[in-house]
Amino acid sequence: MKVIFLQDVKGQGKKGEVKDLSEGYVRNFLLPKKLVKIASDGNLKTLEVQQKSEEKRKEREREEAKALAGRLEELTVVIKAKAGEGGRLFGAITSKQIAEALAAMGIKVDKRKIELDEPIRALGVTQVPVKLHPEVKATLKVQATEE
Repeated sequence: MKVIFLQDVKGQGKKGEVKDLSEGYVRNFLLPKKLVKIASDGNLKTLEVQQKSEEKRKEREREEAKALAGRLEELTVVIKAKAGEGGRLFGAITSKQIAEALAAMGIKVDKRKIELDEPIRALGVTQVPVKLHPEVKATLKVQATEE
């Protein structure tokens, strides 16, 4: 019996997948728990439409991430911090501070997307990678200046 998975079922299939399973398993277990629906022509058409709209949404997200990446590449974020002799900072500049500085400029980036291996501890310009989308990365310039 052909079915469309509504949720992931371990060992059987993933959400949105169409598979042929035994009738007893489908009628006695999967259908009562609403894990699948029978793959009729109407249900298959609905699934196809859902997959196309999901694809369009993902493409739109990727385009938005590319546009934001272009803006971030041109930008230099200036963060003021107290520094001692030799250009060493008292404390450090973290991804949270970078995200807050970007928010003040009107650009919203989650601090977890800023891939700062270790906090910035010296004055000067540092290149910081930002992962905006699984396929889109940007490099942001962060300039630490003395207060």
